[in-house]
Amino acid sequence: VVQLAESGGGSVQAGGSLRIACTVSRYTKYMAWFRQAPGKEREGVTGIKDDGSIRYADSVKGRFTISKDNAVNILWLQMNSLKPEDTATYYCAADERVGYASLLVPRNWRFWGQGTQVTVSS
Repeated sequence: VVQLAESGGGSVQAGGSLRIACTVSRYTKYMAWFRQAPGKEREGVTGIKDDGSIRYADSVKGRFTISKDNAVNILWLQMNSLKPEDTATYYCAADERVGYASLLVPRNWRFWGQGTQVTVSS
């Protein structure tokens, strides 16, 4: 079992930046960020593999950056040039067997955090 806890969410104006973090109870091969807006399905934002391979959703490419510190088991998501449509609850996920091709597919992940709210106002 892997336990995850997100932190750092909040409210920001459009064009602003925010960094959220996910503390993980142990090292895992795959980690990712997902988000879910009210009335919408959960969607993949970005994921990272143990070798450093990264995938981004087209909607966040060039604006969001995923990074991790394996020494302290923390995953970050730096969000720049935020838009109102980025408003959502952001979740981190971890697993050992997702596969690079499925990094952004929610149903393939077993371990999830409780989520942190990000609100972007226009």
